Amino acid sequence: MTPRLVPAATDPVRRGDRPLTITVDGTPLPGVAGQSLAGVLLAAGRTAWRTGRDGRPRGVFCGIGVCFDCLLTVNGERDVRACRRRARDGDTVTTQSRTGPGADGARP
Repeated sequence: MTPRLVPAATDPVRRGDRPLTITVDGTPLPGVAGQSLAGVLLAAGRTAWRTGRDGRPRGVFCGIGVCFDCLLTVNGERDVRACRRRARDGDTVTTQSRTGPGADGARP
């Protein structure tokens, strides 16, 4: 499946999209009010934003908040599920890693 943007002028649903911007690891990404953080990341072409214990890239797996593969730090709060959290204008997002010190998942 390939994500695509539908221009507002040709959108048959006639959504009243409100744009927003989140910052991910220092990079601003555009989104639309109502999108999940995972939706904003996927629309920007990012399919992975975390690494597992083995160092492999992780992103959205289940998309319903069961698997915890899409964890991010949002506005200083660790372990936020990107698929369950709606993006808010001005959110500051930091990707997480489970490699290196603390790789057992313990919080500092």
